[in-house]
Amino acid sequence: MNPIIKNISILFLILATSIASAQIKFEAKVSKKKLGVNERLRIDFEMNQDGDNFVPPSFEDFDVVGGPNTSVSNYSRNGKRSFNKTYSYFLAPKQRGKFTIKQATIEIDGETYKTFPITIEVTAAVNKPNGETAASDVAAENVHLIAEVSKSDPYLNEAITVVYKLYVSLETTVSGWQEKDKPRYNDFWSQNIEVKGFNVMNGDYKGEEYRYVVLKKVVLYPQKTGALKLEPLVLDVNVEVPSNRRDIFGRRLMTKVPQVVTAGSRTINVKPLPEQGKPSDFKGAVGNFSFNVTTSKTQLNATESLQAKLEVKGKGNLKLFELPKLTVPSSLEVYEPEHQENVRTNLSGMQGGISDTYTVVPQYRGKYPVPSISFSYFDPDTESYKRITSEEIVIDVLEGPMASNTNAENPSPSTKQSVNPDTNTFAFIKTGSNWLPIKKEPFFNSTGFWSLVLLPFLAIPLAIVVRRKKDERDADVQGNRIRKADRLAKKYLSEAKKAMGQKESFYLALEKALHNYLKAKLNIETSDFNKEKIESLLIERHVEPDVVSDFISILENCELARYTPITQVTMQNDYDKAAKTISLIDKQLR
Repeated sequence: MNPIIKNISILFLILATSIASAQIKFEAKVSKKKLGVNERLRIDFEMNQDGDNFVPPSFEDFDVVGGPNTSVSNYSRNGKRSFNKTYSYFLAPKQRGKFTIKQATIEIDGETYKTFPITIEVTAAVNKPNGETAASDVAAENVHLIAEVSKSDPYLNEAITVVYKLYVSLETTVSGWQEKDKPRYNDFWSQNIEVKGFNVMNGDYKGEEYRYVVLKKVVLYPQKTGALKLEPLVLDVNVEVPSNRRDIFGRRLMTKVPQVVTAGSRTINVKPLPEQGKPSDFKGAVGNFSFNVTTSKTQLNATESLQAKLEVKGKGNLKLFELPKLTVPSSLEVYEPEHQENVRTNLSGMQGGISDTYTVVPQYRGKYPVPSISFSYFDPDTESYKRITSEEIVIDVLEGPMASNTNAENPSPSTKQSVNPDTNTFAFIKTGSNWLPIKKEPFFNSTGFWSLVLLPFLAIPLAIVVRRKKDERDADVQGNRIRKADRLAKKYLSEAKKAMGQKESFYLALEKALHNYLKAKLNIETSDFNKEKIESLLIERHVEPDVVSDFISILENCELARYTPITQVTMQNDYDKAAKTISLIDKQLR
């Protein structure tokens, strides 16, 4: 071969090799092209030169469970430099079938490069998924948050407990947690029970040995009947799971994984208290109680005082019902009672006692019977109503004036005193004085004179400021509308507020207030009232549907309250809701 031709061939070979070595590569690689629906797919986007504006595919047929993870290698070997950069994603297929992962793009040296589409076949689930299980999957399978409910079908106002436990398998550990979402116990009276220290205990979860920690304890008393939902507790947990890597001593290394666990929502089906056998004086007490009426003394003199104590002890909804009222003869003056509560709450509910102590002062001599008092409650253990009646107490007033029906011609000698006049009866009245004359100064040019002269001039700036404030207030249309709405709410609900604590009077006044308000605002007669018409009229006047729904629910509560037991707490909630709703309607009416 001609040497010149040979040299030219060698030169072309060297140039071709240099061009090939300088060629830019950007390609997609997958861990497998066929996998089960329960397996994970890894896809790597590799390039041999660094670029900008990397845009991955949409992965519309997959869930991205990990990534993007970026790795870069840049090294020199035998005088040649090598660069490699990789974007990695971990994908979980959504369903079985054949799917195409579309192109990814990147800009390198001002040029846009694309990968080739890749077709993936997803088959039915396999018994032993290939490859290493993702650490997040291991954490999800070995950490569980459970809400244990003591009773799923309690009666109204019967105590139930919810205990939240975090179960962790023996292969994993938890290094910390924090509440991500706290449950709100709507329609329940709730009391948190303090958890002192997180003691690790052994237990079973679905037949397997686990460790668990009690995180939270709550006692609940349902305030409504029907299906009530318990919102879930959600935690952020740091879980350490074993990996396939080992240290120099052969011990398996742990991987820390953040995990979100939830106890899930629960439904409590609350049963209404039975109507059959319900006493007329039933105040809503549910549990097991004793009732006692005592007085500090039974013999005393007129104008002295004694204390009459009505006390309920036991286990149940002690803070959620009212005690009976003390009734005494009119000759005994009775003051408002002092209410006391000695109640502790644990996992079994409220326990202890509540009492009303009345101060009683007799006015006249005689014997006065304090009638027996009845207390009724519902016992959920026997599912029946029970009544406790106190004994009659006789108050014996030994000394004092007789009652007004006594003969007026023979007044009690103890009610008058004789006056013995003598010359010194009024000796304490002074007959002389040591008064001094008052020195009068002329008013003209005095401090008071100049103060009165200058006062009108000083008041002018104040009057200007007040006038400006009034103009600003008059110009505040929205603010004036809000203030007017609040005044209307107070005006119509004043009678209901006065009757707070008396169920029938309160709800009658509340219903009347709502009707009067609508009559004034919508110009319709009371005989035309029905919920459907009210709803349509309010919506026509551009009142928000949520506000209309609240107004209708208050009217329904007024109707139902005549046939169901109502607590002071419920009455206060209905009053507040009515005031808020009237105010909102008045702001929104057009």
